[in-house]
Amino acid sequence: MGFSAIDYGVLAIYLVGITIFGSRFRSRHRSVADYFIGGRTTSWWVISLSIVATETSTLTLIGVPAIAFAAYPRHEQGGNLTYLQVVFGYIVARILIAWLFIPAYFHGEMLTAYELLNRRFGPRAKHYVASLFLVMRPLAEGVRVFAASLVLSAVISATLPAIPHLWVWSVIVVGLLTLIYTFEGGIAAVIWTDLIQLVIYIGGSLLAAWQLLHLVPGHWPSIAREAAAAGKFQMFSFSFDLSVPFTFWAGLIGGTFLTMASHGTDQLLVQRLLACRNTRDAQKAIVLSGFVVLAQFALFLTIGIMLYAYYQFNPIPPIASNDEIFPAFIVRSLPHGVSGLVIAAIFAAAMSNLSGSLNSLASTSVIDFYAPLRGGRVEEARLLRLSRWLTAVWGVVLIGIALLARGWGSVFTAGLTIASLVYGPMLGTFLLALLTRRANETGALAGITCSLAFMLFVRLRLPLAWTWYVLVGTAVAFGVGYVVSLAFAPKPRVAQGLSSARDHEQP
Repeated sequence: MGFSAIDYGVLAIYLVGITIFGSRFRSRHRSVADYFIGGRTTSWWVISLSIVATETSTLTLIGVPAIAFAAYPRHEQGGNLTYLQVVFGYIVARILIAWLFIPAYFHGEMLTAYELLNRRFGPRAKHYVASLFLVMRPLAEGVRVFAASLVLSAVISATLPAIPHLWVWSVIVVGLLTLIYTFEGGIAAVIWTDLIQLVIYIGGSLLAAWQLLHLVPGHWPSIAREAAAAGKFQMFSFSFDLSVPFTFWAGLIGGTFLTMASHGTDQLLVQRLLACRNTRDAQKAIVLSGFVVLAQFALFLTIGIMLYAYYQFNPIPPIASNDEIFPAFIVRSLPHGVSGLVIAAIFAAAMSNLSGSLNSLASTSVIDFYAPLRGGRVEEARLLRLSRWLTAVWGVVLIGIALLARGWGSVFTAGLTIASLVYGPMLGTFLLALLTRRANETGALAGITCSLAFMLFVRLRLPLAWTWYVLVGTAVAFGVGYVVSLAFAPKPRVAQGLSSARDHEQP
């Protein structure tokens, strides 16, 4: 059917509308606490849905259906529902975060996750881990922004004459519009636009699924028959092959460690937990988000299976990779207006994730680096201005990285692999802080360094699936950190309000 003027209108209304809406939150900011955690006035269920929207990027919306679509399933490698095994680990991890991490974060007025490490170990450990975040998050987010450019490129190239360097302009448009409302509105704008964007991308995905259901001859019975014949409904694999990413063991264990790191140590998501009113609200927000994520991953994988059935009766359009299969279907097969809404939904996911990254990068830069270097003697108004301008600086950096991400392979796998290499050292250090009394800063620094070096070796030399990366990196960081602590510093720092997990019982 192609992308019509109506579709372009729907997309333009969304992009302009969400930018204006987010910018209206500027008047609420009187301090950096308002800008970065919203004064802790937001309802927990809004934050829970914001967590879901933040972790659901364009990688998810175009990458997960592509995994299930794979025309030639490779058993545990994809082409079926085995990715849900990883999502089960996501839920287990959230329960552990609610029990272990959140009570520690609410001991004192923390604005970033890495202030916890400063209290437990000292500034060097905090700066080391915060630096890892400042390197990892832009790289991972750049891949996500590039994924959004694939969508816009598919839209325009399907309906208009070839435009040179179209994907470049796509990256710039998404990046700049998101930067505007994040710069102006801070975390309040991020959270509330997340909520709107989640409604849009879930609604758009449901519309696409409804259309697929009616476009396949014979409807669901036909879809189920084609999918069953291709082994698409396989959900569990109990293979012990460590090179395979989607097995029960890799999913449950690896997915648990991956999410403990991403939601327990990454400022992108911890920042939302810190914006909750109290410990109990943060715990409810994180646990609820896990079940919402499970439902939406099931939806996206089902869309991939439906696409597979659809293309058994229709010719597959020319695509460079499976990542383009869902956007190509949207612009070629959905009715006018509907395709514009679904493309807007994909942009919603991209902008939601990017806005959160910009705000979290700025918060870490200001709170963990700039303010301590100035000895805490900076006027609140000046910190607030600096926070906004650092948001802008990080926006430019992320756009630049997105322009370099074109040759990094599958967008979904590339994004998760980048994060997983760094998450292990980060999680291992946080577990040292929360689970032990004898670990110290010397051990923590040694653990991080050894874990990073070992993970680079694993990535370059060992055929280990990315779903195991965080577990391995965590084990090395924790083990080395604890042994070095025992050997070199028998009297560790234990900050007031922070000790072992036994002292952090839920209220």
